[in-house]
Amino acid sequence: METDVNIVFEAIKFMVLGMGVVYLFLVILVQVMNLQAKVIAKYFTAEEPPAAPATPSSSVNSDESARVAAIIAAVTEFRKNK
Repeated sequence: METDVNIVFEAIKFMVLGMGVVYLFLVILVQVMNLQAKVIAKYFTAEEPPAAPATPSSSVNSDESARVAAIIAAVTEFRKNK
C-alpha cells in the first residue's frame, strides 16, 4: 500500500514540475515578445509619410461630375434595355 502512495506522490511531483516548466516557458516567451515589440517599434517604424499635395478643388469637382454623369448614363442605359 505504501508503494502505491509513493507512486502517486511521485506522479504529482512530476505533474507539478512539468506544469511549472511550461508556465515558466510561457512567461519567458511573453517577456521576449514584449521586448521584441519594443525593439521593433524603436528601430523599425516607418517615418511619417510626406503630406499629400493639395489638389485644386476644380479638378475634384470635375472628377465628381464625371463620375455622377457616368452613373446616370449607366442607369439610363440599363433602364432603356429592360
